[in-house]
Amino acid sequence: MATAKNKIKTYDAQSVGRRKASVARIYLKEGSGAITINKRDFKEYFPKATSRYIVNQPLNLLKLGDKFDFNINVRGGGTTGQAGAIRLGISRAILKLDPTLRAELKAAGFLTRDSRKVERKKAGLKGARAKYQFSKR
Repeated sequence: MATAKNKIKTYDAQSVGRRKASVARIYLKEGSGAITINKRDFKEYFPKATSRYIVNQPLNLLKLGDKFDFNINVRGGGTTGQAGAIRLGISRAILKLDPTLRAELKAAGFLTRDSRKVERKKAGLKGARAKYQFSKR
């Protein structure tokens, strides 16, 4: 009977980031700067330059773009929410490795969880706040 090989991967740091309905799990290890999102290349996953910019903000701020490899799993929401969740997760993962960077990340606003979510639709209305047009006659 053959024994199963251990497929345990070791990471330097791991963290979670959330925004809207998106949850991103970040696994960080020292490397060459490769970012893999849901087993796809970073540029392939985010074709829009604005989403790529949001994800790279903490790395650009700290000039760490080519020092770490990121393996990211993200679920839920749209591309904007996912990019925001990944940014928060990357910031938290870097903070676990070097707590001295906290002041810089905090000043840039990358450690703050954006708690805004879509407001629910209310009964008798078109949406959360939009009403149907009133007709006098």
